[in-house]
Amino acid sequence: MDSPDQPIAVIILAAGKGTRMKSDLHKVLHPIAGRPMLLHLIANAGALAPARTVVVTGAGRAQVEAAVAPLGIATALQAEQLGTGHAVAQARAALDGFEGDVLVLYGDVPLVTAATMRRMIDRLHGDDTPAVVVLGFRPADPGAYGRVIADAAGRMDRIVEYKDASAAERAVTLCNSGLMAVRSSDLFALLDRLGNDNAAGEYYLTDIVGLAGSDGQASAVIETGADEVAGVNSRGELAGVEAAWQATRRAQAMAAGVTLIAPDTVWFAHDTILGRDVTIEPNVVFGPGVRVADGAVIHAFSHVEGATIGAGADVGPFARLRPGADLGAGSRVGNFVEVKKATIGAGAKVNHLSYIGDAEIGARANIGAGTITCNYDGYFKYRTVIGAGTFIGSNSALVAPVTIGDGAIVAAGSVVTQDVAADALALVRPPQVARPGWAARFREKMLAMKAARA
Repeated sequence: MDSPDQPIAVIILAAGKGTRMKSDLHKVLHPIAGRPMLLHLIANAGALAPARTVVVTGAGRAQVEAAVAPLGIATALQAEQLGTGHAVAQARAALDGFEGDVLVLYGDVPLVTAATMRRMIDRLHGDDTPAVVVLGFRPADPGAYGRVIADAAGRMDRIVEYKDASAAERAVTLCNSGLMAVRSSDLFALLDRLGNDNAAGEYYLTDIVGLAGSDGQASAVIETGADEVAGVNSRGELAGVEAAWQATRRAQAMAAGVTLIAPDTVWFAHDTILGRDVTIEPNVVFGPGVRVADGAVIHAFSHVEGATIGAGADVGPFARLRPGADLGAGSRVGNFVEVKKATIGAGAKVNHLSYIGDAEIGARANIGAGTITCNYDGYFKYRTVIGAGTFIGSNSALVAPVTIGDGAIVAAGSVVTQDVAADALALVRPPQVARPGWAARFREKMLAMKAARA
């Protein structure tokens, strides 16, 4: 058994056209839980601290390169689609001088965990030191997957592509996911010997298993569940992988002490963080960048993205929290309220039918129904500051930039364009005028006009 503590390189194949997606967006950039598939895979592989990561691109390369460039990840171009073996060979230059273990992954197989990747590497360093480790699985319908021909101990003889397999080989249920672990000292030497004498006329990566075997080097297969290696080639498969990811995340949330009233109706983002004793009612959707503290309640049909929700806060139903919303402990954002880039202080309430944008609301403030912060003049955004303990009457418009001092009261229906001092009353509306009998006289006049025209 050799040492598993070797440097690791990761090659991710992302050169396919993805024609079945019928999309202008590259296949591997379609999101799962708000994050592109490719970035899910890169993040999982990142847990192994790879020394190098290379993404092999092809069609739509500019999109893929733009997605990975901020991460400092190298790319290699497969200009012609000549098979998986040919694709891996394009990473040779990017791995020049690298000595260690190489993981071969697929950008459209996004849910492979770091733990499974580690198992592949560990098996590569088993007592029998296999030349190649293949990740296998047993789908409910093996269909057209390549078959892994191996003994009960997982020692492999070969991998046979479905179109090249005999009837007996097609009866095998252990299938090839395409994922492999190989020592760098073996990988490119084996790739150099690949041929394309097969039904597709392609250079199959899987053929390196047979080549290693002809040199007297055995290979091995380890197994994982079919969900973990589910691939995405169509919108339907994308939805299936999303559903599988969401089901796993919901189970994790409930195991960690979150109450989901109707789990199947709650949709998480890849980075949603939830505290203990959080309650989430049906039909809540989380976008990226949400943190929810202990004891908060999110009522039905709310949409939350880029927001922080404090301990014991109460949100919804039918609330929308947009990026930059920061709700303090015990605060309340009620039905049909939208909050954007605004801080809601501890214990403050925005109960219904309001828009709060580019604002700061102090602790224990009470914002009446229909209140809006008028934060945009068509060219620039401006900020509204509402002090602690203020009371803003219903149907008020606060025209930013404006500051309402602590303890102030703004009367219902006011349009506030100037600062209001602490503890002052702002009353901005014309006086009410009553004209006795006017309505009756108006009706009589109009009825007479209508009768004259009949």
